[in-house]
Amino acid sequence: MRILLADDHALVRAGVRRILDAEPDMEVVAEASNGAEAIELAREHRPDLAVLDISMPRMTGLQAVQEIKRRSPSTQALMLSMHDNEQYFFTALKAGAAGYVLKSVADEDLVSACRAAVRGDSFLYAGVASTLVRDFLDRMKRGERTPSSVLTPREDEVVKLIAEGYSSREIAKILVISHKTVERHRANVLAKLGMRDRTELTRYAIRAGLIEP
Repeated sequence: MRILLADDHALVRAGVRRILDAEPDMEVVAEASNGAEAIELAREHRPDLAVLDISMPRMTGLQAVQEIKRRSPSTQALMLSMHDNEQYFFTALKAGAAGYVLKSVADEDLVSACRAAVRGDSFLYAGVASTLVRDFLDRMKRGERTPSSVLTPREDEVVKLIAEGYSSREIAKILVISHKTVERHRANVLAKLGMRDRTELTRYAIRAGLIEP
């Protein structure tokens, strides 16, 4: 099993890698420190599995997994998270992840989660019932309405970068769009969320899991 590991904390990556490398049938073939880097490494290495931290700089694991699955549908994905939160769990499923592993119990759950994901099975952390997941996926297949973000994926990217302290011109350069487009996205976001400034957007970004507190 060839694995891509992505987390912005080097110590976390080292700990997770030790867990995976101890298994004779698993090999970490690449490491990334943010979502954008993970996408490029997934394209280069075509791993069987991507293990992604849910909250990373530049681009979150949730944003990265959607692009990785789009480019390489055969690559399975697991989300690593410190958040024991049902909302994050469902958002991860909707993004294309096969499972959700809490960092606090990674030493107990991660190996089983990796094997389940590569088999094409879902892996749930202990606080979520498997029946709940099946119900959620069945509703998606039937085309029934499921909760979704107020913002578009591009607006999420802009909010994340604003909350990380980037200026509009810096954001334009990072996302390869014009300064005016960034300003338009910012205005649309503020209007949609009923907010006034960067401080309120930063609070929203934390609540939405775009950045860590």
